[in-house]
Amino acid sequence: MKTQVSPAVPRRRRRLGRGAPLPLLVPALIGVAFLVLPLVALLVRAPWRSMPDLLTSTEVWQALRLSLVCATAATAVSLVVGVPLAWLLARVEFPGRRLVRALVTLPLVLPPVVGGVALLMALGRNGVVGRLLDDGFGVTLPFTTAGVVVAEAFVAMPFLVISVEGTLRAADPRYEEAAATLGASRFTAFRRVTLPLVAPGIAAGAVLAWARALGEFGATITFAGNFPGRTQTMPLAVYLALQNDPEAAIALSLVLLAVSVAVLAGLRDRWMTAS
Repeated sequence: MKTQVSPAVPRRRRRLGRGAPLPLLVPALIGVAFLVLPLVALLVRAPWRSMPDLLTSTEVWQALRLSLVCATAATAVSLVVGVPLAWLLARVEFPGRRLVRALVTLPLVLPPVVGGVALLMALGRNGVVGRLLDDGFGVTLPFTTAGVVVAEAFVAMPFLVISVEGTLRAADPRYEEAAATLGASRFTAFRRVTLPLVAPGIAAGAVLAWARALGEFGATITFAGNFPGRTQTMPLAVYLALQNDPEAAIALSLVLLAVSVAVLAGLRDRWMTAS
């Protein structure tokens, strides 16, 4: 005798899937309000009428140009160094690999001000390496535009490394092995086979690193200072304007908010694919 499944069970499951229990719904709505309300308040309090004048001032354009240049340079440094590092962590077995990965990702959780202090101890004029750079080559990084690039690369590179390493681990290594059997060296296989395979992951990681570098504040102000036209990036300009001209601070914040929204929109398909 065949047992028939009651059609009420699937309907009940569908109803449970559509609804949300009140003890979960209320905290979820509070969480949404907590995250969205400050952004809405920023839009509501924005000085829309005076926005063109505020955003066309010389100080704002200097900070914006410096932010774009330094963030792009920091992303380039992260690509040159971070992509090989991600490949090393994903493809090569060596003692202490977990420790190296932990140290590489440490800037993600390290307070940015602590990162700036660490950079001063390492690359300052009296730092471990900075003293050698100053005495041997006359290179001084702190409180310079190059120092801004170094500080931003320090905090942004882990985002690139994590993204590229994850993409490399998901990529099939048999293509590289096939290239090796055909006589290609490991570097040739990396350049001709691996890079095209992981190009979307590299692009996503580069965008994340660029956005993180653009919004960097703590390590930059600690290691590079806040000198208009030389080290004052957009986040530093927002901090300074908040003390003297709140409307200008809101206008600058909206510019950074627009950049963040653009980054999220550009990476949405990438995140949806990964999930």
